[in-house]
Amino acid sequence: MQRQCPFTPPPEYRKLREESPIARVLLPTGRHAWLVTKHEDVRSILIDTRFSSDRNHPDFPRLIELMPNRRVFSPSIISMDPPEHGPARRAVVGDFTVKRTRGLQPRIQEIVDDAIDAMLAGPQPADLVQALSLPVPSLVICELLGVPYADHEFFQTRSKLLIARSTSGEVRQQAVEELQRYLGDLVTSKQQEPTDDLIGRQVLKQRENGTEDHESLVSLAFLLLIAGHETTANMISLGTIALLQNPGQLAIIANDPSKTPEAVEELLRYFSIADTATARVATEDVEVDGVQIKAGEGVFALSYAANRDPQVFRDPDALDLERGARHHVAFGFGPHQCLGQNLARAELQIVFDTLLRRVPGLKLAAPVEDLSYKDDAIVYGVHALPVTW
Repeated sequence: MQRQCPFTPPPEYRKLREESPIARVLLPTGRHAWLVTKHEDVRSILIDTRFSSDRNHPDFPRLIELMPNRRVFSPSIISMDPPEHGPARRAVVGDFTVKRTRGLQPRIQEIVDDAIDAMLAGPQPADLVQALSLPVPSLVICELLGVPYADHEFFQTRSKLLIARSTSGEVRQQAVEELQRYLGDLVTSKQQEPTDDLIGRQVLKQRENGTEDHESLVSLAFLLLIAGHETTANMISLGTIALLQNPGQLAIIANDPSKTPEAVEELLRYFSIADTATARVATEDVEVDGVQIKAGEGVFALSYAANRDPQVFRDPDALDLERGARHHVAFGFGPHQCLGQNLARAELQIVFDTLLRRVPGLKLAAPVEDLSYKDDAIVYGVHALPVTW
């Protein structure tokens, strides 16, 4: 189901939410699953331990068929269930606390300023995606993890292949294996000589606990590297489009930057760039909102539909930067809620505040309807964003 424009969910989402909020759907793989669209039901499923996150479960629902000869890697945090999930998440969550993120803000500000300096010194129009949206979160996550930013073209190219629905199984598997080899070599180097970054600290922590596991570190690095730049990069681009298209809303944070954190929450809700919060598989029969979901059946929690639920958000299709809607599910919900959400919030706040302050005359250099959107990607965004000032 494709978005008709960057600001509107597919019309089927509203119809499903109103008429069949827990609907049986056919997946591209030929299997069936349940699609959950109401805000209340989405949150209920995401905290229910009877729904498993285990991506190696034979009945786990997928939008893309896996290659039969694929190598099965060590599970990452995102695909763990209790009791393994809690300790694994706690081991790394310290690098993403509000306090730790606050300590990173001066460096994030430097990165944003450098990117804007380079853009302002270059020709017009500029592509905001290449000038700002992609470099900022990529450099931030590289420094946090201890990944050389000089290799960004390597992992960004493969990341694009992984999130595109049209990528063939063979090409997707090759991209996964190339990234795994790259990160495997990186983890090996940090095990030989631990560095002061997230991966290096995880090496030391595992070593102290007697639980050193090369593959688990590779899986963790893989998850954080891909998730840490694609999502925030797309939010920067889409958020900028929304602000430039809504000058009255833009003025709210341009005149009072203290309102930017609240505005970021609304932009996250409004775009919900990952249509599905996540997928689950029922491990036993569960009744949700009067519908019986049987053990072994897959479920997709549709966060974009949930974030436009009029029972929860008044006039949900309107962009209201003063809405104060922190109860959205753009970061998921429950024990698997996005690990890097504090970091993403900080990056978005700093980018928008800095961009509006330093480039007050910023404007789109092409009509919104002529932009090339990522209709084929599991993370929505825009391929290029020409701007002038």
